Amino acid sequence: MNSDNELTPPVAKKAITKRFQRFALIGYVGLLILMPTWLFLISPREGHSVGFIFSVYILPLLLPLKGIIQDKPYTYAWANFIVMFYFIHGFTLLWVAQEQLLWVLLELLFASLMFIGCTYYARHRGQELGLKIRKLKEELAEEKAAHEAGKK
Repeated sequence: MNSDNELTPPVAKKAITKRFQRFALIGYVGLLILMPTWLFLISPREGHSVGFIFSVYILPLLLPLKGIIQDKPYTYAWANFIVMFYFIHGFTLLWVAQEQLLWVLLELLFASLMFIGCTYYARHRGQELGLKIRKLKEELAEEKAAHEAGKK
């Protein structure tokens, strides 16, 4: 049975990959602009220092910057771990800070775009580059063969 990847022309695959990269970048840049604007200018957090807000809400977004600029699929994949924090933050504020609904919805929109974009961009770009995660079954078979060869 043929997979979708075998049926999709290469040009269409690249267009799909670029679309997901755009989603990821829109979400990423959106969060990079929204978070400092929101937390420092629009609605400063009382009782929190600038350093605390920067290190908790902005610094994590800067961690994948180099890999995203260098277009590394692996960076897009692990950036999803960072974006989970913004989902948690957004959903928590959705519940407790309804007066900031617009900013919360923007955070959730950008986090969603980044998550979906990063997930599928890493997958499609990794396939284009020939990168793949080996199946556990293959790993175990290789380890067993190496172990058997070591006994002889």
